[in-house]
Amino acid sequence: MSASEPQAAPVDGKPPPHGQALQVTEDLPSFYSPRSRPAPDYDDVQPPSRTGGNGEFSLSPFPRPHTSDPSSTPSSSAASNPADQSQPPPPSLLSPAFTPPSTPGTATPTAEPRGVPVDSSIPSGGCGTKRPRLLETLPEVQCIVRARIPTVAGTEMFLHLYTNSADNKEHLAIVFGNHIRSKSLDAPREGETEMDRMVRGAYTGRLYPGRMKSGMMGPAEASTGTAPVSSDAPLVRIHSECYTGETAWSARCDCGEQLDEAARLMSLPSATNGGIIIYLRQEGRGIGLGEKLKAYNLQDLGSDTVEANLILRHPADARSYGLATAMLLDLGQKEVRLLTNNPDKIRAVEGPNREIRVTERVRMVPLSWKGKGGFKSREMEGYLKTKIEKMGHMLEMGS
Repeated sequence: MSASEPQAAPVDGKPPPHGQALQVTEDLPSFYSPRSRPAPDYDDVQPPSRTGGNGEFSLSPFPRPHTSDPSSTPSSSAASNPADQSQPPPPSLLSPAFTPPSTPGTATPTAEPRGVPVDSSIPSGGCGTKRPRLLETLPEVQCIVRARIPTVAGTEMFLHLYTNSADNKEHLAIVFGNHIRSKSLDAPREGETEMDRMVRGAYTGRLYPGRMKSGMMGPAEASTGTAPVSSDAPLVRIHSECYTGETAWSARCDCGEQLDEAARLMSLPSATNGGIIIYLRQEGRGIGLGEKLKAYNLQDLGSDTVEANLILRHPADARSYGLATAMLLDLGQKEVRLLTNNPDKIRAVEGPNREIRVTERVRMVPLSWKGKGGFKSREMEGYLKTKIEKMGHMLEMGS
C-alpha cells in the first residue's frame, strides 16, 4: 500500500481487516440521496447471505428497514452505514400509499399487461391535450442487417440495425417474434448471392452449419419452432438511448429499468403477437451525452431536469419520433399497443398522417411502486415528479 493511499480508521481500538476501504461520512446537501439500494419484494426476500466489506455493490437484496432489536450485536451495527442507522431512507413521496401485496407464486407473471384503449382522433381519446410538432414527411429508413440474439433471460430476439435519411446515427429495432420482418431487409439487392442474404439476416427459419439457401429467393424453407401468431397488435416501446441509466448504473432515472421491463414483458410466453423496442440514439432527450452531464451538475446545484435543459439553452424535450414511425412501418406494423407513460408519444409515433394507429396505452409503472424490486433514490423520485408535473406523464402521484 502506498503512503498516499487512505487507510480505514480503527474500530473499537482494533485495526480494520486487511483491504477494508475507508468509510467516507462527510455531510452532503439535502438533495443528495443516501446510497441507492434495490427495493425488494419483502414477501419473497431472504436474508442476505453475503455482503461486501463495506456493503457496496452487494448483489443480495437488503433486509427490512432497521428496527431496534435487542438481539442485534454491536459488531453487526458497526458494520452497517452510520447514516442508515440514524435515519432510515424515507418512504417514497410519489408512489401510491397502498401497494397491493404480490400473490404467492406469481413473481414472474405469464399474462401480458392490460392496456387502456386510446384514440388520438378525438379530444377525449386518452392521449393528453398537447399537440406535438410532427415531421411533414417521414424519413427514409433501411434495415441493413438483422441477427438473432439469445438473451441472458433464456429467450431470443432479433436485433435490426437501421440507417436513415435524417441523421448519420445507427438506430435499432429489438424484435421479439420471428414473424415480424423488415421489408427493406427482405427486399432483393442487385448482385447479391444467397450467402450474402443469409449474412445480412434476410432468411427464413434458422441458420445452421452448411445451410446454402436463404429460403427467400425460391421456395421458402419451412420455419420450425415458430409460436402461433396472435391477430392482436404487438406491444411496442419507443426507447431513447440513456448511457447513464442503462450502462453506468445511474439512479437519477429509471431508463435502464424501463428497458429491462419492456424486454421482459415482450418475452412472456403469452406474448404470441410479439413485441418491438425501437431504440433511438437520442441521448438526454435529444441534447447528447455531454450536455446531459452538464445538466446533471445543474441538478446538483438545485435545478430539476427540465430547468437544467432550459438553462443550457436546449428544449425541455428535443426528441423526435418520426424515425420510430418509419421503422415500425418498415416492420409491417399499422396498429400497435404502446408501452409508455408519455401522452405526447402517442400522437408523435402515429405520424403526420396517422400512418400508424396506437390502439392501447400500457402504463410503465416503476417496479418499486409495485413492490416487485426496482430501486429508490431521491434523485429518481425528483425525476419522476418532474415528468409528472411538468411533462404531463400519466402516472398517479401518491398524496
